[in-house]
Parts: sequence; C-alpha cells; structure tokens
Amino acid sequence: MSHDYNDRVLALAGLAQALHQVRRIAETGQSEPRAAGPVLDAVFRIDSPSTAAVFGGAAAVAPGARLLAAYLSSQAEDPLLPRLALATMQLERRFSSEQAVQAAVARGLPAIASQAQSLGSTHPDVLAALGRLYADTISHLRPRIMVQGNPHYLGQAGVVSEIRALLLAAVRAARLWQQVGGAQWQFLFARRAMYEAAARLAG
Repeated sequence: MSHDYNDRVLALAGLAQALHQVRRIAETGQSEPRAAGPVLDAVFRIDSPSTAAVFGGAAAVAPGARLLAAYLSSQAEDPLLPRLALATMQLERRFSSEQAVQAAVARGLPAIASQAQSLGSTHPDVLAALGRLYADTISHLRPRIMVQGNPHYLGQAGVVSEIRALLLAAVRAARLWQQVGGAQWQFLFARRAMYEAAARLAG
C-alpha cells in the first residue's frame, strides 16, 4: 500500500465525516462534537506537516474511514451521503478555479481561527461565523449543495449555521484530497486499494 493512498483515504474520510454530520444535523438537529470537531479544526490548518495532522491525527477521522470503507464495499447505509460527496467534489473544483472566492475565504478565516482557538471550533459563535463565511462566499458557486432533512430543524438558524460550517469543512477535505493526488478514476480502478486503506484507518 502506497503512502499516497493512505493520504487520499485520510482526506476522503474527513470529507465523509463532515458530510455525515451534515446529514445527522439535518435529520436530528444535533451533531456529534467528537466527530464534527476534527473536520472543523481542519478548516484552520492550512499549513500542516502531514495529511493526518490536518485533522489532529489519523484516529480523529476513524468514523469517516468507517463510512468510506462501507461505501467502497457497497455496504453504505445512507444513499444520500455519496451524492453529497460527489456534489462537494464538483463544488470544490469550481472553488479551486475561482481566485476571488478563495481570497475572500482566506481573508475571513484568521479572525474566526482566533475565536476557535479560545472557544473551540464547535462553539455556536464559531459555527455562526464559519456559516456566514460559507454563505458569503462558496454558497454562491454552482453547483449548490442541497441538503435534505427535517424541515423543523432546517428552519433553525443555529442548525443552518452548523450545516454551512460543516459544508465548508467538507470543501476543505475535498480540496485536500485533490492536493494529495485524489482523482475520480481511483473510485473505479483503485477501489480495492482504497478500501484496504480505509479499513485500516477505521481500526
């Protein structure tokens, strides 16, 4: 197993973990802070010594690795999750071609990062700030990510903020996947190798 596939699977695990939390919040109104925290932290870790360090260690995205392994072995329980992941990857490609939007995100992050350092990345104030940043920048790009769920929760401002914050985290993970050599063809021609790496990471 090459080191490259481990890095790509780490990034995909982060993507799956962020989007699983989006799905959970949309349906139940609540996230799991232990799963949401590492992927939100990754938004602020632009220069990290390794792919694992982006998430604060490989173990932090083990829940996402389990979801990824289930998908790669055709045992995924949530059919909407792969569709959300594909839409996020498409959105990330658009984002990576829009320098003005990238610059706007880069300008907005430092102030939120200092807030996250003192309050924690899952604090409501931090989620609100990340949600606003996403709404002001990436959400204007196409394709827009449409989140389905319980209308009762999707009508709550705090829920909407957290969903947007986690979508920002998902785009960050998708960008990381591209940066470590991720490509769509790997889902067809390197599926076994990716599954083995995901199963190891899942523990």
